Amino acid sequence: MPDKLTAIVDEFASAPRDVVLEMLLEYADAVRPLPPELEGHAGMEQVPECQTPFFLKADVTPKGAVELHFDCPPEAPTTRAFAGILAEGLEGASVDEVLAVPNDLYQRMGLANAISPLRVRGGTAILQRLKNQVSLRQAVHDGGAR
Repeated sequence: MPDKLTAIVDEFASAPRDVVLEMLLEYADAVRPLPPELEGHAGMEQVPECQTPFFLKADVTPKGAVELHFDCPPEAPTTRAFAGILAEGLEGASVDEVLAVPNDLYQRMGLANAISPLRVRGGTAILQRLKNQVSLRQAVHDGGAR
């Protein structure tokens, strides 16, 4: 797991419960606007496990860095925050670092105690679909070797 994401996880895990939601919502603003080529969600995958319309696209650059794009309405700050945490923590990470992110990331952060299980499941689905896309993109770069 990249150092940036580890630091975010540790920060949440050690925070008092009454501060966790406030911290979470700060990450909702970390989601960058979509580039023009992804407007209308062209080439993006919808995450149906989320209660909110959520779309993602993960690419792997020729140098092996992961690029992430997320779209979620501003009216869904918790879901946007999941995307913001991933965007902030995984920006420029390698394929192996992204694939090494534990599937129980949000539980490790202590979010299971602060938000509904349905929201945690949605965040977990986002992470799993992101990892699936990274794995598939890497396989294309490797010529199917992965």
